[in-house]
Amino acid sequence: MTIPRQLPNAITILRILCAPVFVWMLLADGGSDGPLRWWAAVLFIVAIATDGIDGYLARKHDIVTDLGKLLDPIADKVLTGAAFVSLSILGELPVWVVVLVLVRELGITVHRLVVATDHVVAAAWMGKLKTVAQAVALSLALLPLWTVVGEWIHVVNTITMSMAVVLTVASGIDYVVTALRSRTSRKP
Repeated sequence: MTIPRQLPNAITILRILCAPVFVWMLLADGGSDGPLRWWAAVLFIVAIATDGIDGYLARKHDIVTDLGKLLDPIADKVLTGAAFVSLSILGELPVWVVVLVLVRELGITVHRLVVATDHVVAAAWMGKLKTVAQAVALSLALLPLWTVVGEWIHVVNTITMSMAVVLTVASGIDYVVTALRSRTSRKP
């Protein structure tokens, strides 16, 4: 079965377009743990899951494009960044965590865009692991599970979010080191 060549990139763009809808749903009721919170969490989970789907389709059908390599990590950053900022606005995540994550994400995105005319920098394995860790941590933080299972879930949320933040910093350092090595190896 052949799929349209543009399908993986269309899925990636759809992930970007989900971000403002997700933010509206999460913030619309002022932080209540009602139906909009649940729907926002579900939208986030479905949208972030498309990260695996678009990549799988592109690789399986050999339709990986430079645009996809560039847009895919940007889509992840838009969606996860929106979640981090929204949770901070709701007072559920410390501002310093959001600043740390956003500085890493924006710095690497800007670098990717600057060097895109020379070459496209695809996501490395550690960056992909970071994205998975962020997706899990944010999904758990967004779902108001404390209303169902009790307050102990906050401990789980803290542990998963801490792991995601550590991986975010570590993958940022890995990216910078790899970029510097690549740059010095290309110099004559």
